[in-house]
Amino acid sequence: MPICSTNFAIVNGTVILPDTLIEDGMVVWSKNLITQVSKRKRVPRGSMIIDAQGGLIAPGFIDIHVHGGAGSDFMDATVADVLTVCRSHLNHGTTTVFPTTTTGTHQNLLQMIESCRLAKSEITRNPELGAAIAGIHLYGPFFAADKAGCHDRSECRTPETDDFASYFATKMIRVATCAAELPGAIDFYRLARRRRCLVTCGHSNSSWNEMQTAFNAGMRHVDHFWCAMSSVPSLRQRFGTPMQASMTEFVLMNADMSTEVIADGCHLAPELLEFAFRMKGPSRLCLVTDCNRALDMPPGDYIFGNRTTGTMFRSDGQVGWAGTGSLASAVMGMDHMVRHMKQTTSADLPAIFRMASLTPAERTGIHGIAGSLTPGKQADILILDQGLNIREVFAKGLSVVHH
Repeated sequence: MPICSTNFAIVNGTVILPDTLIEDGMVVWSKNLITQVSKRKRVPRGSMIIDAQGGLIAPGFIDIHVHGGAGSDFMDATVADVLTVCRSHLNHGTTTVFPTTTTGTHQNLLQMIESCRLAKSEITRNPELGAAIAGIHLYGPFFAADKAGCHDRSECRTPETDDFASYFATKMIRVATCAAELPGAIDFYRLARRRRCLVTCGHSNSSWNEMQTAFNAGMRHVDHFWCAMSSVPSLRQRFGTPMQASMTEFVLMNADMSTEVIADGCHLAPELLEFAFRMKGPSRLCLVTDCNRALDMPPGDYIFGNRTTGTMFRSDGQVGWAGTGSLASAVMGMDHMVRHMKQTTSADLPAIFRMASLTPAERTGIHGIAGSLTPGKQADILILDQGLNIREVFAKGLSVVHH
């Protein structure tokens, strides 16, 4: 429902900034850029006024780790499927996504990247179509096979320069994951750093020393903390004694490292979410959905990854389950993650919304245009009720979702 006017103002709500709240606040924008964020004042003459009805006014969510939704997966690799996923997450308040690959064939990955490139152009022209695509998260296929999780283990492979260089050559990759212990990982990290990606380690059984070598090559982030990653016991099996420090210890000890949590209530217990928040803080901890195609779908059997070559999982309506009994990605949107953090941790609203917006924007280098309600940034704005339920979503100044 695009609004045709020059200036717009949301009033009668609490504005959520990265470090504070503005009671009885006001957010004004013109065209697609925010022009004023303040206590309620005189609204610019001729503005269309939008009443937040005592709710919350917040930045749109940014998801750096997301696979699917509404029956589609980004790895289905058609423009229609990409748009379906982007629209499904827009309904949950996510205004920017980084479509995330799974393990798959080289050709499937190239097709996925191209489909996302074409969909990105369509969404840029019409923000109602879905969450904006800021770039690709090259997640699979460079995983340690013993940490593949619900991904197709047969498609895990070591990074070869000719292979991964072709993905970076598309200029679509903005987040790049590789298991640090794999041969070729350092060359991967160095190229990803030159491409100014957020360089990450995930689905890995790497040791502290391997993480340090990766850090020296540019790695600065670890995917979904505590999930499909090394631990002291897992490294005991790799190396014997003396026991070695793992990815967990490296991330917690290193202030420059960031990570992410899946706060769906199924992956991590409240004490782990609280621990991650207190140890890393809101400027180094991101909320992600890691969501699959079962978002907003009934419980049942689904395919993770490409619908013809991916792996089977079952959704119980709360989370995905692999055939082995392990978790298989989330089935909830970012609005659920935000509500769960509020309900189960000591994080306040500015911190929670920072972890779902500004922090992922900063880590991926898009904070100049998105991630907070700041004059000069895109008018990607949410109106929520006091229970943190989405009422309305504005993308680049247009009203694109209204519940």
